Amino acid sequence: MSTYEALSNKVARREIVCGVVGLGYVGLPLAVEMGKVGLKVIGFEKSERVVDLVNRGESHIKDVPAADVAALRRGKRLEATLDMARLAECDVISICVPTPLGKTKDPDMSFVVAATEAVAAALRPGQLVVLESTTYPGTTRELMLPTFEKRGLTVGEDFFLCFSPERVDPGNTRWHTKNTPKVLGGVTPRCSDLGKRVYELFIDVVVPVSSPEAAELTKLLENTFRMINIGLVNEMAVICDKLGVSVWEVIDAAATKPFGFMKFTPGPGLGGHCIPLDPHYLAWKMRTLHYKTRMIELAGEINTEMPAFWVGKVADALNEVGKPLKGSRVLVLGVAYKKDIDDLRESPALEILDLLSKKGVDVQYHDPYVPEIVDDGHTPAGAVGRSVPLDDAVLREADAVMVVTDHSNIDYARVRRLASIVIDTRNACGASAAAAPAPRAPAVAHV
Repeated sequence: MSTYEALSNKVARREIVCGVVGLGYVGLPLAVEMGKVGLKVIGFEKSERVVDLVNRGESHIKDVPAADVAALRRGKRLEATLDMARLAECDVISICVPTPLGKTKDPDMSFVVAATEAVAAALRPGQLVVLESTTYPGTTRELMLPTFEKRGLTVGEDFFLCFSPERVDPGNTRWHTKNTPKVLGGVTPRCSDLGKRVYELFIDVVVPVSSPEAAELTKLLENTFRMINIGLVNEMAVICDKLGVSVWEVIDAAATKPFGFMKFTPGPGLGGHCIPLDPHYLAWKMRTLHYKTRMIELAGEINTEMPAFWVGKVADALNEVGKPLKGSRVLVLGVAYKKDIDDLRESPALEILDLLSKKGVDVQYHDPYVPEIVDDGHTPAGAVGRSVPLDDAVLREADAVMVVTDHSNIDYARVRRLASIVIDTRNACGASAAAAPAPRAPAVAHV
């Protein structure tokens, strides 16, 4: 019996042991879905804290209920470990490690390289390896495959290798790991076949593509599409501001067209683990091929300028009532990168807080999901601090209130009623402002 047939039979009998490298926003939800269908899962982590939490049946990821982790622990279907040598116990290994950008917006592949080397050290015949970390086209074949083949094993015969990009959307209550279609491309047809059959055990829909490169590029296209369209509406916000027209009114009117238009909304900049980063992986790859991705570069430039644009709107609003920006008290509402989550990754609020602080502003923030912003070595100094209570006195004493993240559990009608100036980057006060004088400039309300 061939290695392919032996692993196929283990998959059919659901006797495979699954390993998940990285138990973060992608890895832990994936491990839980694997465990829910009865598979044994070993999670591999560098963080002793995360390992201890998982092994105690607790969750450090907001979207993963602790009850699910606890149930899997009781059923002995999930465990976490620091010992990478135990990768040899796994039949299927999913790599879910970060892929950040360096200061020059070049890919930082150190986490993928480290995970690849750890898997290679334990690689044996009969294993399927799937990279889920978002990366540039060619990573699976050009970076991972040669490292594995140094073990003397042949891909598609002795071991199997695929790429299947994560599509995690933190805070999304409708679409999650199990019901979001999963794109997957293998190095060989047998790799694709095995990858599809494994993931179909715990994912509702698996979408096979012809190669790892096609799967890698699919994820980059998805987020480049969003980044460019967000850049477009952010530029439209600036245009509308200069013309004295409400950008929100224009977008809502355009969205009534039943074809040929998809609604995107402007904001304070880009945040999160995908949209601000992924297009730059593609841009970097194309630079190595002597091609300039002009739309990506321009959209990135526009989105990067939005924090400064909105800080300028704060200064303009204060100036209209005779107050300088320096020495004023500004309350920032919401610092997570999007509503109703606690994720600070790449949040534009951090730059806004830092810019205000550098301009001599007495800046405070309130976020019900982020009690404290700590200095992790990457956080701007001016953003470090603790959330203040959103009581009436705080709202009244602020010279300006700036809505940066539109959390659902904030009473924006109350904010509008008590604050002297509201600068609303998300149109969160739009519904509550119906009875108030219309703002002269988009998303800037003087009450």
